[in-house]
Amino acid sequence: MGCGKTMQLLQVAFNYEERGMKVCVIKPDTDTKHGTKIYTRIGPEREADFCFEKSLNLYEKIKEAYKDVECVLVDEAQFLTKEQVDELMLVTIRLDIPVMCYGLRLNFRQEDGGFDGATRLLQLAHDIQEIKTICECGKKATMNARFLDGKLVTEGPDILIDDGKTKIEYRALCPACFEKYKGEK
Repeated sequence: MGCGKTMQLLQVAFNYEERGMKVCVIKPDTDTKHGTKIYTRIGPEREADFCFEKSLNLYEKIKEAYKDVECVLVDEAQFLTKEQVDELMLVTIRLDIPVMCYGLRLNFRQEDGGFDGATRLLQLAHDIQEIKTICECGKKATMNARFLDGKLVTEGPDILIDDGKTKIEYRALCPACFEKYKGEK
């Protein structure tokens, strides 16, 4: 998307570690573009402590292997299941470990409920902070847009893996530019 979510996550991880505190940085295994790395478009990256599949109980995993951390940071949190969001809430309650999730609110179709994890996070979050970014026109971007070979698409699966044949691109757009591209379909 290019809006700075992952960069913000890495900055938070750095701040904890600079103070001698241990963090656990995780991401979904569906995010295969850079393997097990947490990657930003401007350079900074780090290895994830673990990548999780949809069936993994995150509370149990963190309780068993990461109960000594000061914070859990989740990249691409929209891909969590509802159950995993509930499990992360238990991490904050039972293990007294803060959990910070970074992800999208809506899918590229602009549908609430397009990402079960995002919907559940919005329901349970103690605090929600919007990371602001700008559209290609310079206005505030609020829309997540998928382009295939340069054309805006508003239908298809939530997760689309790069097949090497089709150029898959996501852009943060303002509503006016989103509508402009929709009209070009």
